[in-house]
Amino acid sequence: MQVILKQDIKHLGEQNDIVDVKPGYGRNYLIPQGFAIQATESAKKVLAENIKQAQFKQEKIKKDATELAAKLENVKLSIGAKAGESGKIFGKVNSIQIADALKAQGFDVDRRRITFEVEPKVLGEYVANLNLHKEVKVQVPFAVVGE
Repeated sequence: MQVILKQDIKHLGEQNDIVDVKPGYGRNYLIPQGFAIQATESAKKVLAENIKQAQFKQEKIKKDATELAAKLENVKLSIGAKAGESGKIFGKVNSIQIADALKAQGFDVDRRRITFEVEPKVLGEYVANLNLHKEVKVQVPFAVVGE
């Protein structure tokens, strides 16, 4: 029996794969649980069209991420933070502050896509990693300065 997987299933396949399974496994588990649908000719045509549209959307998203990455290469940020006499920051600089600083310069980046190589805990120079797409990553330098 052939089924089209609706989601990734360990040791069986990934979403939108057409896989052969035993009829009982497909009828009694995969289809009732909503993990798969039966691979009829019409379902295969719908799947092919959905994959084609998804590829088009992914290419557009990747193109937009690449353009944004090219604009972000020359950006340098300055983040203000309260610090003690030794230069240690009260609290820490987080991805929300980096996202706000980028937004102030006209770049809209989701805070969940921002990571740090080294957590900023003292005043100084750091690098933020922006994961704009699974294939497009940019490093943006920023300075933590005392207020």
